[in-house]
Amino acid sequence: MSDALDKAERAVRAAETDTAAVQLAMAAMELAKAAQQNQVQAPAHQCQHQQRQGRSAGEWIGIACAVCVGGVGIAFASLALAILGGVAAIVVLVLRDMWRDMKKGR
Repeated sequence: MSDALDKAERAVRAAETDTAAVQLAMAAMELAKAAQQNQVQAPAHQCQHQQRQGRSAGEWIGIACAVCVGGVGIAFASLALAILGGVAAIVVLVLRDMWRDMKKGR
């Protein structure tokens, strides 16, 4: 297509008179050049990063394992807090009983 454009451009430039036909040919040539530039520039912008549709099976297994480990950790932390609360209650009751005995003078 560029050979045809080059031939048309040479024919237009070779014309000695500036008639309506030459003006139409120049306008057609400019439109063809603009169309050709748009065709060349359009595919120049291509997306370089990959589009992912979802997670793979390995990622889901990793997430499930992390949730399980986190759940076990939370269970152990809850158990430790329960034991700590029970021990604290026993200590408070023993200290209160000792305080009452001191007040009574035993």
